[in-house]
Amino acid sequence: MKKITALLLAALLAACCTAGCGSSQKQDGKFKIIATIFPEYDWVKNITKGVDSTEVSLLMDSGADLHSFQPTADDIYKITSCDVFVYTGGESDKWVDDALKNAPKVTALSMMELMGDRAKEEEVVEGMQSEEEDKKDKGHEHKEETEYDEHVWLSLKNAKTLCQKICDTLCEKDSANKDKYSANTKEYIASLDKLDKSYEKAVKEAKHDTLLFADRFPFRYMTDDYNLKYYAAFVGCSAETEASFETVKFLADKLNEKKLPAVITIDGSDQKIAKTVINTAGAKDVSILTLDSMQSKTAKDVQDGVTYTKLMEQNLETVKKALQ
Repeated sequence: MKKITALLLAALLAACCTAGCGSSQKQDGKFKIIATIFPEYDWVKNITKGVDSTEVSLLMDSGADLHSFQPTADDIYKITSCDVFVYTGGESDKWVDDALKNAPKVTALSMMELMGDRAKEEEVVEGMQSEEEDKKDKGHEHKEETEYDEHVWLSLKNAKTLCQKICDTLCEKDSANKDKYSANTKEYIASLDKLDKSYEKAVKEAKHDTLLFADRFPFRYMTDDYNLKYYAAFVGCSAETEASFETVKFLADKLNEKKLPAVITIDGSDQKIAKTVINTAGAKDVSILTLDSMQSKTAKDVQDGVTYTKLMEQNLETVKKALQ
Protein backbone atom coordinates (compact mmCIF):
# COMPACT_ATOMS: atom_id res chain seq x y z
CA MET A 1 0.00 0.00 0.00
CA LYS A 2 1.26 3.47 -0.85
CA LYS A 3 2.18 5.62 2.13
CA ILE A 4 2.78 9.33 2.64
CA THR A 5 6.39 10.14 3.39
CA ALA A 6 7.10 11.57 6.81
CA LEU A 7 8.56 14.73 5.23
CA LEU A 8 5.49 15.43 3.12
CA LEU A 9 3.10 14.81 5.98
CA ALA A 10 5.11 17.09 8.26
CA ALA A 11 4.84 19.84 5.66
CA LEU A 12 1.09 19.34 5.42
CA LEU A 13 0.69 19.50 9.17
CA ALA A 14 2.80 22.64 9.39
CA ALA A 15 0.64 24.26 6.74
CA CYS A 16 -2.48 23.33 8.68
CA CYS A 17 -1.13 24.84 11.88
CA THR A 18 -0.16 28.04 10.08
CA ALA A 19 -3.67 28.30 8.69
CA GLY A 20 -5.14 28.32 12.18
CA CYS A 21 -5.96 24.64 12.33
CA GLY A 22 -8.23 23.58 15.16
CA SER A 23 -10.32 26.76 15.27
CA SER A 24 -12.99 26.20 12.61
CA GLN A 25 -15.42 24.45 14.94
CA LYS A 26 -15.36 27.54 17.19
CA GLN A 27 -15.98 29.94 14.29
CA ASP A 28 -19.30 28.45 13.23
CA GLY A 29 -20.32 26.94 16.57
CA LYS A 30 -20.59 23.44 15.15
CA PHE A 31 -19.51 20.26 16.94
CA LYS A 32 -17.63 18.61 14.07
CA ILE A 33 -17.27 14.87 13.53
CA ILE A 34 -15.37 13.30 10.64
CA ALA A 35 -15.58 9.62 9.70
CA THR A 36 -13.17 8.10 7.22
CA ILE A 37 -15.46 5.57 5.52
CA PHE A 38 -19.15 5.28 4.79
CA PRO A 39 -20.34 2.72 7.40
CA GLU A 40 -18.89 4.72 10.30
CA TYR A 41 -20.21 7.95 8.76
CA ASP A 42 -23.73 6.53 8.51
CA TRP A 43 -23.61 5.24 12.08
CA VAL A 44 -22.67 8.71 13.32
CA LYS A 45 -25.40 10.32 11.18
CA ASN A 46 -27.97 8.11 12.89
CA ILE A 47 -26.56 8.76 16.36
CA THR A 48 -26.59 12.55 15.81
CA LYS A 49 -29.93 12.71 13.98
CA GLY A 50 -31.84 15.88 14.76
CA VAL A 51 -28.94 17.61 16.53
CA ASP A 52 -28.53 20.79 14.49
CA SER A 53 -25.36 21.88 16.26
CA THR A 54 -23.52 18.77 15.02
CA GLU A 55 -21.82 18.56 11.63
CA VAL A 56 -20.86 15.11 10.30
CA SER A 57 -18.52 14.69 7.31
CA LEU A 58 -17.38 11.71 5.24
CA LEU A 59 -13.65 11.92 4.49
CA MET A 60 -13.39 9.26 1.77
CA ASP A 61 -16.33 10.44 -0.34
CA SER A 62 -14.90 10.07 -3.84
CA GLY A 63 -14.89 6.27 -4.10
CA ALA A 64 -11.26 5.78 -3.07
CA ASP A 65 -10.48 2.32 -1.75
CA LEU A 66 -9.71 2.13 1.96
CA HIS A 67 -6.58 0.09 1.33
CA SER A 68 -4.91 2.62 -0.99
CA PHE A 69 -6.21 5.94 0.35
CA GLN A 70 -3.77 8.80 0.88
CA PRO A 71 -5.02 12.03 2.50
CA THR A 72 -4.56 15.39 0.80
CA ALA A 73 -3.55 18.62 2.54
CA ASP A 74 -7.23 19.53 2.68
CA ASP A 75 -8.04 16.19 4.30
CA ILE A 76 -5.38 16.75 6.96
CA TYR A 77 -6.76 20.22 7.63
CA LYS A 78 -10.29 18.85 8.08
CA ILE A 79 -9.08 16.15 10.47
CA THR A 80 -7.08 18.51 12.64
CA SER A 81 -10.00 20.97 12.68
CA CYS A 82 -12.65 18.57 13.92
CA ASP A 83 -13.78 17.65 17.44
CA VAL A 84 -14.12 13.89 16.97
CA PHE A 85 -12.41 11.76 14.31
CA VAL A 86 -13.82 8.27 13.69
CA TYR A 87 -11.66 5.85 11.71
CA THR A 88 -11.16 2.12 11.24
CA GLY A 89 -7.64 1.91 12.58
CA GLY A 90 -6.25 -1.11 10.75
CA GLU A 91 -3.19 -1.50 8.58
CA SER A 92 -4.72 0.76 5.92
CA ASP A 93 -5.03 3.63 8.41
CA LYS A 94 -1.38 3.82 9.44
CA TRP A 95 -1.29 7.39 8.08
CA VAL A 96 -3.66 8.50 10.85
CA ASP A 97 -0.98 8.37 13.57
CA ASP A 98 1.08 11.03 11.80
CA ALA A 99 -1.99 13.08 10.89
CA LEU A 100 -3.02 13.37 14.54
CA LYS A 101 0.39 14.27 15.98
CA ASN A 102 -0.34 18.00 15.75
CA ALA A 103 -3.99 17.70 16.75
CA PRO A 104 -4.00 17.14 20.53
CA LYS A 105 -7.53 18.50 20.94
CA VAL A 106 -9.08 16.02 18.49
CA THR A 107 -10.72 13.00 20.08
CA ALA A 108 -9.83 10.05 17.84
CA LEU A 109 -11.89 6.85 17.86
CA SER A 110 -10.30 3.78 16.28
CA MET A 111 -12.83 1.05 15.61
CA MET A 112 -10.13 -1.61 15.81
CA GLU A 113 -9.06 -0.38 19.24
CA LEU A 114 -12.67 -0.28 20.40
CA MET A 115 -13.03 -3.90 19.27
CA GLY A 116 -10.30 -4.95 21.69
CA ASP A 117 -9.96 -8.73 21.93
CA ARG A 118 -12.84 -9.16 19.48
CA ALA A 119 -10.64 -8.03 16.58
CA LYS A 120 -9.80 -11.05 14.43
CA GLU A 121 -6.53 -11.92 12.76
CA GLU A 122 -6.64 -12.37 9.01
CA GLU A 123 -6.68 -16.07 8.26
CA VAL A 124 -5.67 -18.12 5.26
CA VAL A 125 -8.14 -20.97 4.84
CA GLU A 126 -7.76 -24.06 2.70
CA GLY A 127 -7.27 -23.22 -0.96
CA MET A 128 -6.79 -19.50 -0.41
CA GLN A 129 -3.95 -17.78 -2.23
CA SER A 130 -1.91 -16.22 0.56
CA GLU A 131 0.10 -13.05 0.18
CA GLU A 132 3.10 -14.90 1.59
CA GLU A 133 3.01 -17.16 -1.44
CA ASP A 134 2.62 -14.21 -3.79
CA LYS A 135 5.66 -12.46 -2.31
CA LYS A 136 7.77 -15.61 -2.53
CA ASP A 137 6.75 -16.05 -6.17
CA LYS A 138 7.87 -12.47 -6.87
CA GLY A 139 11.18 -12.93 -5.05
CA HIS A 140 10.38 -10.71 -2.06
CA GLU A 141 11.41 -11.54 1.46
CA HIS A 142 8.50 -11.71 3.86
CA LYS A 143 8.73 -10.64 7.47
CA GLU A 144 6.03 -12.46 9.37
CA GLU A 145 3.78 -10.22 11.46
CA THR A 146 0.22 -10.37 12.68
CA GLU A 147 -2.34 -8.55 10.57
CA TYR A 148 -5.88 -8.04 11.73
CA ASP A 149 -9.02 -8.02 9.62
CA GLU A 150 -10.09 -4.39 9.30
CA HIS A 151 -13.61 -5.01 8.02
CA VAL A 152 -15.30 -4.82 11.41
CA TRP A 153 -18.35 -2.95 10.08
CA LEU A 154 -19.55 -5.97 8.10
CA SER A 155 -20.80 -7.57 11.32
CA LEU A 156 -24.09 -6.31 12.69
CA LYS A 157 -23.05 -7.54 16.12
CA ASN A 158 -19.91 -5.40 15.90
CA ALA A 159 -21.97 -2.47 14.62
CA LYS A 160 -24.20 -2.56 17.69
CA THR A 161 -21.20 -2.52 20.02
CA LEU A 162 -19.30 0.16 18.12
CA CYS A 163 -22.32 2.47 17.80
CA GLN A 164 -22.79 2.37 21.56
CA LYS A 165 -19.11 3.21 22.12
CA ILE A 166 -19.30 6.10 19.65
CA CYS A 167 -22.41 7.34 21.45
CA ASP A 168 -20.65 7.17 24.82
CA THR A 169 -17.83 9.36 23.49
CA LEU A 170 -20.18 11.91 21.92
CA CYS A 171 -22.18 12.13 25.15
CA GLU A 172 -18.97 12.88 27.01
CA LYS A 173 -17.61 15.43 24.55
CA ASP A 174 -20.91 17.16 23.74
CA SER A 175 -22.88 16.65 26.95
CA ALA A 176 -25.48 19.26 26.03
CA ASN A 177 -26.88 16.79 23.49
CA LYS A 178 -26.27 13.53 25.34
CA ASP A 179 -29.97 12.74 25.84
CA LYS A 180 -30.60 13.02 22.10
CA TYR A 181 -27.52 10.97 21.25
CA SER A 182 -28.55 8.25 23.69
CA ALA A 183 -32.14 8.09 22.44
CA ASN A 184 -31.02 7.96 18.80
CA THR A 185 -28.48 5.23 19.53
CA LYS A 186 -31.00 3.10 21.38
CA GLU A 187 -33.41 3.35 18.44
CA TYR A 188 -30.69 2.63 15.87
CA ILE A 189 -29.25 -0.35 17.74
CA ALA A 190 -32.78 -1.79 17.94
CA SER A 191 -32.97 -1.67 14.12
CA LEU A 192 -29.55 -3.34 13.84
CA ASP A 193 -30.62 -6.03 16.29
CA LYS A 194 -33.75 -6.74 14.26
CA LEU A 195 -31.67 -7.14 11.10
CA ASP A 196 -29.16 -9.32 12.96
CA LYS A 197 -31.99 -11.67 13.94
CA SER A 198 -33.10 -11.79 10.28
CA TYR A 199 -29.62 -13.01 9.33
CA GLU A 200 -29.73 -15.65 12.04
CA LYS A 201 -33.13 -16.86 10.81
CA ALA A 202 -32.02 -16.96 7.17
CA VAL A 203 -28.89 -18.99 7.94
CA LYS A 204 -30.84 -21.38 10.16
CA GLU A 205 -33.35 -22.06 7.38
CA ALA A 206 -30.78 -22.29 4.57
CA LYS A 207 -29.99 -25.45 2.61
CA HIS A 208 -26.24 -24.76 2.53
CA ASP A 209 -23.79 -23.48 5.14
CA THR A 210 -20.91 -22.44 2.86
CA LEU A 211 -20.12 -19.32 0.83
CA LEU A 212 -17.62 -19.43 -2.04
CA PHE A 213 -15.84 -16.16 -2.91
CA ALA A 214 -13.96 -15.88 -6.20
CA ASP A 215 -12.54 -12.62 -4.92
CA ARG A 216 -11.09 -10.95 -1.85
CA PHE A 217 -12.83 -11.97 1.37
CA PRO A 218 -13.67 -9.08 3.74
CA PHE A 219 -16.65 -10.85 5.33
CA ARG A 220 -15.00 -12.95 8.01
CA TYR A 221 -16.72 -11.12 10.87
CA MET A 222 -20.09 -11.74 9.25
CA THR A 223 -19.50 -15.43 8.53
CA ASP A 224 -18.20 -16.00 12.06
CA ASP A 225 -21.30 -14.32 13.48
CA TYR A 226 -23.54 -16.94 11.91
CA ASN A 227 -21.18 -19.94 11.91
CA LEU A 228 -20.93 -20.02 8.13
CA LYS A 229 -18.08 -21.76 6.34
CA TYR A 230 -16.31 -20.12 3.44
CA TYR A 231 -13.72 -20.55 0.71
CA ALA A 232 -12.11 -17.59 -1.05
CA ALA A 233 -9.43 -16.64 -3.54
CA PHE A 234 -7.72 -14.00 -1.36
CA VAL A 235 -7.78 -12.51 2.14
CA GLY A 236 -9.82 -9.36 2.64
CA CYS A 237 -6.99 -6.84 2.35
CA SER A 238 -5.11 -8.56 -0.45
CA ALA A 239 -3.85 -6.44 -3.32
CA GLU A 240 -3.92 -9.43 -5.68
CA THR A 241 -6.28 -9.44 -8.64
CA GLU A 242 -5.05 -12.50 -10.53
CA ALA A 243 -5.76 -15.95 -9.12
CA SER A 244 -3.37 -18.83 -9.74
CA PHE A 245 -4.44 -21.96 -11.58
CA GLU A 246 -4.30 -23.88 -8.29
CA THR A 247 -6.63 -21.39 -6.59
CA VAL A 248 -9.14 -21.44 -9.45
CA LYS A 249 -9.06 -25.25 -9.60
CA PHE A 250 -9.60 -25.55 -5.86
CA LEU A 251 -12.60 -23.22 -5.90
CA ALA A 252 -14.04 -24.97 -8.94
CA ASP A 253 -13.73 -28.35 -7.23
CA LYS A 254 -15.41 -27.00 -4.08
CA LEU A 255 -18.21 -25.51 -6.16
CA ASN A 256 -18.93 -28.95 -7.58
CA GLU A 257 -18.36 -30.85 -4.35
CA LYS A 258 -20.70 -28.65 -2.32
CA LYS A 259 -23.18 -28.23 -5.18
CA LEU A 260 -23.40 -24.54 -4.40
CA PRO A 261 -25.85 -22.37 -6.34
CA ALA A 262 -23.62 -19.30 -6.58
CA VAL A 263 -20.14 -17.87 -6.67
CA ILE A 264 -19.71 -14.58 -4.82
CA THR A 265 -17.74 -11.44 -5.67
CA ILE A 266 -17.52 -8.11 -3.86
CA ASP A 267 -18.48 -4.66 -5.12
CA GLY A 268 -16.24 -3.34 -7.88
CA SER A 269 -15.25 -6.77 -9.15
CA ASP A 270 -14.95 -7.42 -12.89
CA GLN A 271 -16.15 -10.99 -12.13
CA LYS A 272 -13.32 -12.42 -14.22
CA ILE A 273 -12.19 -14.91 -11.58
CA ALA A 274 -15.78 -15.92 -10.80
CA LYS A 275 -16.48 -16.67 -14.46
CA THR A 276 -13.25 -18.66 -14.74
CA VAL A 277 -14.14 -20.73 -11.66
CA ILE A 278 -17.59 -21.52 -13.04
CA ASN A 279 -16.17 -22.43 -16.47
CA THR A 280 -13.46 -24.58 -14.91
CA ALA A 281 -16.09 -26.39 -12.84
CA GLY A 282 -18.25 -26.91 -15.90
CA ALA A 283 -21.11 -25.87 -13.66
CA LYS A 284 -24.53 -25.02 -15.01
CA ASP A 285 -27.17 -22.78 -13.44
CA VAL A 286 -24.61 -21.21 -11.11
CA SER A 287 -25.10 -17.51 -10.44
CA ILE A 288 -22.52 -14.81 -9.77
CA LEU A 289 -23.69 -12.75 -6.82
CA THR A 290 -22.22 -9.62 -5.24
CA LEU A 291 -21.88 -8.75 -1.57
CA ASP A 292 -21.29 -5.08 -0.85
CA SER A 293 -18.25 -4.40 1.35
CA MET A 294 -19.11 -0.67 1.63
CA GLN A 295 -15.45 0.32 1.33
CA SER A 296 -15.78 2.80 -1.53
CA LYS A 297 -19.07 4.63 -1.18
CA THR A 298 -19.24 8.17 -2.50
CA ALA A 299 -20.93 11.47 -1.70
CA LYS A 300 -23.34 10.72 -4.54
CA ASP A 301 -24.28 7.40 -2.93
CA VAL A 302 -25.13 9.31 0.24
CA GLN A 303 -27.19 11.83 -1.72
CA ASP A 304 -29.01 8.94 -3.41
CA GLY A 305 -30.14 7.64 -0.03
CA VAL A 306 -27.77 4.72 0.46
CA THR A 307 -27.55 3.69 4.12
CA TYR A 308 -25.68 1.08 6.12
CA THR A 309 -28.87 -0.83 6.98
CA LYS A 310 -30.10 -0.80 3.37
CA LEU A 311 -26.81 -2.27 2.19
CA MET A 312 -26.84 -4.90 4.93
CA GLU A 313 -30.42 -5.77 3.94
CA GLN A 314 -29.27 -6.18 0.33
CA ASN A 315 -26.39 -8.35 1.53
CA LEU A 316 -28.90 -10.47 3.46
CA GLU A 317 -30.88 -11.15 0.28
CA THR A 318 -27.62 -12.10 -1.48
CA VAL A 319 -26.69 -14.48 1.35
CA LYS A 320 -30.10 -16.13 1.13
CA LYS A 321 -29.64 -16.77 -2.60
CA ALA A 322 -26.11 -18.08 -2.09
CA LEU A 323 -27.27 -20.55 0.56
CA GLN A 324 -30.57 -21.66 -0.98
